[in-house]
Amino acid sequence: MPETVDVAIPVEAEAARALADARKREAVGRIVSRLLRPQPGHDPLLDAMRRLSTDAAAKGLTPAILERELADHTAGRCPG
Repeated sequence: MPETVDVAIPVEAEAARALADARKREAVGRIVSRLLRPQPGHDPLLDAMRRLSTDAAAKGLTPAILERELADHTAGRCPG
């Protein structure tokens, strides 16, 4: 079994509560390790981002809407 290392990543409070359970943390760690395992010529994180982008576009999220949402969030006008 490969060596594991603890890392700190920011997550939403609800996710942090769920990760308080050691078994869930271990399962999520295995998923993240598999997702980010390097493979020549393949970046799973970029693949995931592309899938999310395609899904967002299919649901009507345009670059203009995203820019507006980001500006609102930065200005503190969005909840969360």
